Amino acid sequence: MASETRTTVDHEEIRRWVEQHEGKPVSVKGTESGDDAGVLRIDFPGGDGDDDLEPISWDDWFAKFEENRLAFLYQERKASGEDSTFFKLIAR
Repeated sequence: MASETRTTVDHEEIRRWVEQHEGKPVSVKGTESGDDAGVLRIDFPGGDGDDDLEPISWDDWFAKFEENRLAFLYQERKASGEDSTFFKLIAR
């Protein structure tokens, strides 16, 4: 079975996928400036527990997402058929 990946810019689709996997929008501490959210990430339970991640609102996350003209590439299932939390932010 091949892994299934999708690419989207739809905010509701992104938020739904992240929340289905218990993820939260975050930015990397020290990369923000003023009102700028900094480098975007999604924090999932059982992740590396990086202390450099700062929770931010979905509104701030999506504002930065649009400002940088990003797209959200995510894997629905691994090749083994298991659910996946793999994602990547890519240029549109």
